[in-house]
Amino acid sequence: MGNQAPVLSLGEWIITLIVLAIPLVNLVMLFVWGFSSKTNPNKANFCKAYLVIMAVFFVLYILLAVVLGLGGAFSGGDQ
Repeated sequence: MGNQAPVLSLGEWIITLIVLAIPLVNLVMLFVWGFSSKTNPNKANFCKAYLVIMAVFFVLYILLAVVLGLGGAFSGGDQ
């Protein structure tokens, strides 16, 4: 148990969240921080979890778009 990762400071978390608020940069940094061996394991796990959540919402968004798109095509509104 002597091999523990250092605790991330409040400032480090604030910088992380600010970077993740920037479109496109956030996606790149999530992969960099999530899969780099030099990143603090706590931040890496957070980034991996964030990527999983983003993927789930992306799939749900696509499914919703397909369902609503097909629903509009079969509604018979424009004959």
